[in-house]
Amino acid sequence: MRGYLASPIGVTCAAVIALPLTLPEATAAARPAASAPSATTPSPAGSTQSLPLAALGGDRALGSTAEQGLPRRDVRHFSLVGVVWDDPDTELHGSVQVRTRAAATGTWSDWQDLQTHNADHAADPDTAERTSGRVRGATAPLWVGESDGVEVRVRAEPRQTRTGTPAAAAALPTGLRLELVDPGRADDPETPPSTQTDAQPAAADDPRTDTAALNPEATTLNPDTIAASTPNSDLAPLGAAEIPELDKAQTEQELLTLRGTELTEEQRVKPYIGPRPRIVTRRGWGADESLREKNFLYTKYVKAAFVHHTATGNNYTCAQVPSLIRGIYRYHVTSMGWRDVGYNFLVDKCGNIYEGRAGGVARPVMGAHTLGFNHDSTGIAVVGSYDSKKPSESAVRAVAQLTAWKLGLFGGNPNGKTYLRSGGGNLYGKGKNVRLNVISGHRDGFATECPGGKLYGKLGSARSEAARYQGR
Repeated sequence: MRGYLASPIGVTCAAVIALPLTLPEATAAARPAASAPSATTPSPAGSTQSLPLAALGGDRALGSTAEQGLPRRDVRHFSLVGVVWDDPDTELHGSVQVRTRAAATGTWSDWQDLQTHNADHAADPDTAERTSGRVRGATAPLWVGESDGVEVRVRAEPRQTRTGTPAAAAALPTGLRLELVDPGRADDPETPPSTQTDAQPAAADDPRTDTAALNPEATTLNPDTIAASTPNSDLAPLGAAEIPELDKAQTEQELLTLRGTELTEEQRVKPYIGPRPRIVTRRGWGADESLREKNFLYTKYVKAAFVHHTATGNNYTCAQVPSLIRGIYRYHVTSMGWRDVGYNFLVDKCGNIYEGRAGGVARPVMGAHTLGFNHDSTGIAVVGSYDSKKPSESAVRAVAQLTAWKLGLFGGNPNGKTYLRSGGGNLYGKGKNVRLNVISGHRDGFATECPGGKLYGKLGSARSEAARYQGR
């Protein structure tokens, strides 16, 4: 494949964390195991059930190292599932499969695979986050919809001797736990009506909840919401559910206001920047701001954009995406020990764009998306799995619109190349100055399958379209 060395099959692309501080007490309190909960309705605020896995099969001594899981059981309602383990440096060589029971119908799903190889899902080497002792190894999370029953099995892959004959299976990581995430319900309306849909979208993929009617001045904002909204206050009122789109002339004028003293003379005369797209804010998708680390972390520039997929599966409607993002956010922070959701932005299949990591959509927020290259870059995750499924035209268009604007704020040419210094990874050693596409896929900076072959194959189109939006 283009742009990367031989990558381990199955490595996926959840975000990679950078420099978290101390996790909130509410996060730590969610870690103990839940004890055989009975089925109940979801918590309005959201919750995480963390269940330790046990040996499966007749030989429990063998099972503890080679096969673990949980038999079918009733649990409290959840919508997103993943498996975590103690040591983030340990890879899970094997398979993780889950079956879930739909709360509405009582129907059990078929076995579904969770993507397990995620060596790229770790803090950058030598960062404070890396030595905190809070980060865990994890699978990618899987969106299953509202469920109240679960069954899971984790099997180590067989090893072979030098002669090719089967040997004992590799040991599984220690401390395996099943994480069942209930994303809760947002107090505010969720996704604004989609302005971009496929030519023939499914009815369920056209979100109709109207956040434009939300009046922030008439709504009580708590301090955490105000803190998260303040970095966007140049673009929208405090507590706004969305940042509205601007035409190109308005965006060029805004660029002079936001970064006038930092612009070159060439940028002032000819500001290559795409029209600002509509962006659903953290309040718009219902982020619980008490979960994340309170401080924001910034770099100096945004020189490149890395495109990812969330690997959460494609069985979602666009109206469910705010809940899905709340689930990913809670999984990243509460289950995996990260400071915030790892991506700077997320894009759904209807072309809706969402603010990810807090700190301001127009600012160079340090994300946690590409191990070794989180500095001076932004991470954009397309919601879904795109190894074998093509991304929608709306999603690719939204990536182009977002990058045309975001990179344009810092003078980036979507069709160009740039240099980033590696913080260390499995493709490039620490300190190496690497020449990359200004719009790259995750696999260009790390040996991974992310963002999936089908989405990676669309990046050329996204680059050309983004450059056109900039007027190049």
